[in-house]
Amino acid sequence: MTTQALTTPAAEANRATELALLLVLATLWGGSYSFIKIGVETIPPLTLIAARTLIAGAILLVIIRWRGVTLPRDIASWRRFLVQACLNSVVPFTLIAWAERSVDAGLASILNGTTPVFVFLIGLALAPGKRPDARKALGVLAGVAGISLIVGVQAFAGLGSAVVPQLAIVLATVCYACAALFGRNFGGMDPLLPAAGSMLMGAAVLLPFALVIDRPWTLAPSRDSLMALLALAVFSTALAFAIYFRLIRTLGAVGTTAVSYLRVPIGVAIGILFLGESLSPTAWAGLALVVLGVAAMTLPERKPAARA
Repeated sequence: MTTQALTTPAAEANRATELALLLVLATLWGGSYSFIKIGVETIPPLTLIAARTLIAGAILLVIIRWRGVTLPRDIASWRRFLVQACLNSVVPFTLIAWAERSVDAGLASILNGTTPVFVFLIGLALAPGKRPDARKALGVLAGVAGISLIVGVQAFAGLGSAVVPQLAIVLATVCYACAALFGRNFGGMDPLLPAAGSMLMGAAVLLPFALVIDRPWTLAPSRDSLMALLALAVFSTALAFAIYFRLIRTLGAVGTTAVSYLRVPIGVAIGILFLGESLSPTAWAGLALVVLGVAAMTLPERKPAARA
């Protein structure tokens, strides 16, 4: 006699919640490129990112205290927070903010949208005996192809004209991939703890450099740049990273980094709804590929039949 594992309504509801949170995270991070672009107009990249992490860390710390949760006090946890901070904020945030002064947003989104590719490949390298997941591999390829079609082939016209900034974005993407994999070390924690801990450690690393190099007290940032910094810290960092660490625990590293693919179509949707933009047939095809890629990487695996 054989019985097949059935998906319960509760499991389906949980999966719908996680996918909804993935969509929210994509929206929050999708807007970060615009905030950064506005911010670096009058705020140096290092100071912008130092302030971003400090404000986000302070907000998360207040929320943690309000909820009655306490940050860990052991050195081992804070060492992990430091590693996570370097991989997920200090290095990639700074590289992207610096690169966006000369790299177009479309090309930057293509390069940064390859995070799941690196997660997939690094995951295989760390587990050489593990058999590759064909479905996730399909999702990786479909997502990259979809982003390219949505943004447009013309976005690649600038490829190579600013090699160093483009390589900086690729390096940031590799950092994000490593951060997603390393984030699994916080599986037993409340998601707010690694989010706050990594932001606070990131601020501790960045602030001294910003004070010495940029001397922020001598700057005269515009109102738009300050508003962009605030939005970047509150929504695209504090709220986004609280969601991110929850999804790392529930969807896994590869599934969570599918958010990289969702950023672009969400940006397109915002343009259609609020800016009166339109999509080409090629872009609609790309959107379909993105949906296919996200589904391939986030849908639960079918369990084998159990024999009784």
